[in-house]
Amino acid sequence: MATAFPDFVRLDGDAVTLVIDTTAGVPVVLYWGPLLPALDPAGLALLGGRAEANASPRVAAPLALTPQAGQGWPGRPGLAAHRDGRGWASYALLDGVEASPDRAVFTSVDPANGLALVHDLRLDSDVLVATTTLTNRGDLPLTVDHLAAPVLPVPGLADRIIGFEGRWAGEFQTVEMPRHIGTWLRENRRGRTSHDAFPGVILAEAGANESRGLAWGWHLGWSGNHRLAVDTLSDGRGLVMMEELLLPGEVRLATGESLGSPTLYAAASAAGLSGLSQAFHRHLRARPEHARLRAKPRPVHYNSWEAVYFDHDPAVLADLASRAAAVGAERFVLDDGWFKGRRSDRAGLGDWTVDPAVWPDGLGPIIAHVRDLGMEFGLWVEPEMVNPDSDLYRAHPDWVLATPPAPQLDFRHQLVLDFGRADVREHLFGAVDALLRDHPIAYLKWDMNRDISHPGGADGRAGARAHVLGLYDVLDRLRATHPGVEIESCASGGGRADYAILARTDRIWTSDSNDSIDRLGIQRGFSHFFPAELMGSHVGPRRCHISGRVLPMALRVATALFGHMGMEMDLREMDAEETAILTAGVALHKQHRALIHGGGLVRLDTAAGVNAFAIVAADRGEALLSYTMVEEQRGYFPVPLRFAGLDAAADYRVTLAWPTGLRAESPLFDALRDGAVLSGAALMQAGFQPPRLHPATSFILHLQRL
Repeated sequence: MATAFPDFVRLDGDAVTLVIDTTAGVPVVLYWGPLLPALDPAGLALLGGRAEANASPRVAAPLALTPQAGQGWPGRPGLAAHRDGRGWASYALLDGVEASPDRAVFTSVDPANGLALVHDLRLDSDVLVATTTLTNRGDLPLTVDHLAAPVLPVPGLADRIIGFEGRWAGEFQTVEMPRHIGTWLRENRRGRTSHDAFPGVILAEAGANESRGLAWGWHLGWSGNHRLAVDTLSDGRGLVMMEELLLPGEVRLATGESLGSPTLYAAASAAGLSGLSQAFHRHLRARPEHARLRAKPRPVHYNSWEAVYFDHDPAVLADLASRAAAVGAERFVLDDGWFKGRRSDRAGLGDWTVDPAVWPDGLGPIIAHVRDLGMEFGLWVEPEMVNPDSDLYRAHPDWVLATPPAPQLDFRHQLVLDFGRADVREHLFGAVDALLRDHPIAYLKWDMNRDISHPGGADGRAGARAHVLGLYDVLDRLRATHPGVEIESCASGGGRADYAILARTDRIWTSDSNDSIDRLGIQRGFSHFFPAELMGSHVGPRRCHISGRVLPMALRVATALFGHMGMEMDLREMDAEETAILTAGVALHKQHRALIHGGGLVRLDTAAGVNAFAIVAADRGEALLSYTMVEEQRGYFPVPLRFAGLDAAADYRVTLAWPTGLRAESPLFDALRDGAVLSGAALMQAGFQPPRLHPATSFILHLQRL
């Protein structure tokens, strides 16, 4: 007797609805979008009904959660697996459905080809969290070439693709293009999420902007190689397919073994692109992994890198710690250069013991000094890497990933250790564990400064996937053993940023560039998927060592203030005025830190050359607005700016919060210095006239509902 399943399964969040149709024998997304009222799902199916088209199948192959070759799917299947070239056309049909109000699990079985698929879908804070699991039920090993996370359709009205590109020191750049028949494709083989192919994509309807219109977003929680595709068939159906990009032979399942896809995170919003971001931010903030971030304010950092680089002098660093505490830092992070033989990037990686030539008394005195100043102590590490000029490499040259006889690419004078090997993981866990046991370290800056260019293991097989899983294992062990230690994910800046690494770490170092003008764009792109408290953002030196630009302290503060704030400069270079501005800026961040790290982000639509956004409290009772004149405007006056997200029925006291010495000839800004009472509706509908400003000038407004 055939098993009976419900024809439709519906999941509802606070603002979204997902409806799955099972009538074709496979799970198919019928609707995914803004919340629907109670209705008969059969009516939804009728609304989308199609007649037979010329030169087409009478009944089109279903766009299932895993489109399958055995069903005649005309595009790329969601699964490619075989046994020495046989049994490749999978045809798994539903065998079981488990459903609750916020979760559904669909089990499909293909007896002929000996496999099973399980799709697990859950709505969490209006974000769909979904995985695909493949199990080998056959008698022979099953080679898996690719397995996509659950595939979701693209609504026909979503005609605009917003993807991400970039480079080192220029990550998270958004690029838009119209959706077209064919494939929009991004592939990444760098062994980390990369600077140039962040694993996320957004689609929006025509006319959607930051505050209005329908938008959908997808993110793949995986810290290694990946493939993202937006496919549009000639019949008009569109889909987004995300997957781990597997190298040849990386996955071969024995009988009974399973492979799970990386987790897909997807959201839909009727409140524009900022509404979409807010859904992702709420989800991350609610995750249990980040409960400790909500337990105390996020400490303001001081990082030593751009002050001294590799030139470590205990007396100089103690002086910098004193200066950092004086301007308001709450955590001092000792960056690269503290361990054995590390006088440049050419030696030392792998030898994670304190260098007695530089630190003859060890790290104890500097840590004690930092803690006496009321700050926490943090330390830079790069455990996945090794320099050929190191004791570790001389003892274990076979521990690196390689593809002999091909020579290694010279990449920052370092090689990648094979974290797919248990002995390598055990050694590196032991080294970091010893540092944490021997010293009161509250924070690790975990770096990864090269791609995995030759991901071959000692057995000759591809090992990129095993390396990522090994990294997760080490981080999970460290987190379990030292639950009070926070860890930053850094990879030459934002080269490893995703929700899977954030399940094991506590912030992302967004970019190695501390140039405020560059950072405005980088941080805006980053904010599409990540909230401010997870975004490392530092006040850099007067002259940025990457761009060469010299930028005023007030701008540098205003840019860093809206993330997990820090400083990364030689504090000895500051004059009295700069010191006073920085001190005031850190105090302003602390004053509004709870709002910045808990409020809703509203990116504002602006004219070219302007960057503006607001952070609005959940009850809309308070807000901060950031406005930066990046480039000189074409007209005499900037285009008026409209707020978003305020209470239209309320009045607000609006005050100029930053900088105190802003030179702006404007009747409005003359009033704002003491505070002006303005209508929320007027601010959102009429907007306000920004003053004439020089380029590279910022101001911040504080709004308090009366």
